[in-house]
Amino acid sequence: MIPQESKIIAVDFDGTIAEDRYPGIGKPMPFAFETLKMLQGDGHRLILWTYRTGKKLNEAVEFCREHGIEFYAVNKGFPEEDMQHPDTGRKIHADLFIDDRNFGGFPGWGVIYQKLSPENRKIELEEKQKRRRGFFGRRR
Repeated sequence: MIPQESKIIAVDFDGTIAEDRYPGIGKPMPFAFETLKMLQGDGHRLILWTYRTGKKLNEAVEFCREHGIEFYAVNKGFPEEDMQHPDTGRKIHADLFIDDRNFGGFPGWGVIYQKLSPENRKIELEEKQKRRRGFFGRRR
């Protein structure tokens, strides 16, 4: 099997992990926690990246913990990042951002996992390698 490149994935809370009931917490979105657990199992680092702060943020973190998800970091790019330091920008470092307000809308957790799954990455790599071959089967 082709080794999978792990990613840092920033995930929104309201409308993405849980139904948007801000300032309350809605029910879990269908397949959200199952997918997040599979992504962690595949070696990805998950960051909770949300508008919530203070008590509301703590409630969201606890909600996720109760559903079996511990994040690599919360509202920052890595656990030790000092967001109060004057040279630290608000934008965090991540390879992917999963949010219900993405351009085109939230595709659903099934689509997200399918795109990030190791098997799909293997198929995409094989297709890319086929496209590289010239007319006589040699690499270009």
